[in-house]
Amino acid sequence: MLTHSFIHLPGIGVKTEQNIWQAGIHHWGQWKEKPPVKTPNSITEQLSRLLQQSDKELSNGPEFFAKRLPANEQWRLFSHFRDCTAYLDIETTGLGPQAEITTIALYDGHTIRCYVNGQNLDDFAEDISQYKVIVTYNGKGFDVPVIERRFGITLPHAHIDLRYILARLGFKGGLKGCEKQLGMHRGELDGVDGYFAVILWREYSRSNNRKALETLLAYNIEDTVNLERLLVEAYNRNVALTPFASELSIPLPATADIPFQADTATVARLKKNITPSIPIR
Repeated sequence: MLTHSFIHLPGIGVKTEQNIWQAGIHHWGQWKEKPPVKTPNSITEQLSRLLQQSDKELSNGPEFFAKRLPANEQWRLFSHFRDCTAYLDIETTGLGPQAEITTIALYDGHTIRCYVNGQNLDDFAEDISQYKVIVTYNGKGFDVPVIERRFGITLPHAHIDLRYILARLGFKGGLKGCEKQLGMHRGELDGVDGYFAVILWREYSRSNNRKALETLLAYNIEDTVNLERLLVEAYNRNVALTPFASELSIPLPATADIPFQADTATVARLKKNITPSIPIR
């Protein structure tokens, strides 16, 4: 989709981009020195120069485009940089500034990695450096700041935050709400949320209950692998609004095999004693 995009250029918004497509300019190579739509004279030369630079930057990674695309247009990066994309979700002990990361799940469309506080959490910083794009739901407001504070690093990745992309398409209500609106169901993990993830970690920390940890990891990983399905759904729905739907649509991904299973008995037992006191993200 990137080579069909003009919205990353200064002065080009959604409506102007649509006018460019309607003028028969469907990819960068069709753009001539004179813009196909009316633009301020002060930026005409700059537009042609930036398009030439765009063509060169494709082989350098997503950074050039990520800096120039609005948050709800970052989906355009996906098809070109899919092979260096990681889906990411964290669980924590709460939402306050003193909250600690309990687990992290990382998925690249093929391999699932999980990290547990007190075991291998520090391995995450090296592993995430292998990718150029990260995909989250509300990660700009939560996951990324918490990770950067915990590891003392800055994540330089292009960031596709599905919260903004799905909201523009009319899907709201948090990650679980968006999943349900798009026909995704969690089976044994239905009804488990961020607050219950805190309860599971407390149970594991208190009694070394391995089933509680495995249930938490199953939940964390499902959050993460579902991001791929949501992104493909969002990508296809956005592409359907362009002249390129037939050539750019992407098949839905195969269901990933999650290496942990939720223990329904542990979930039922812990739910009996829940007293909500922690904000749910």
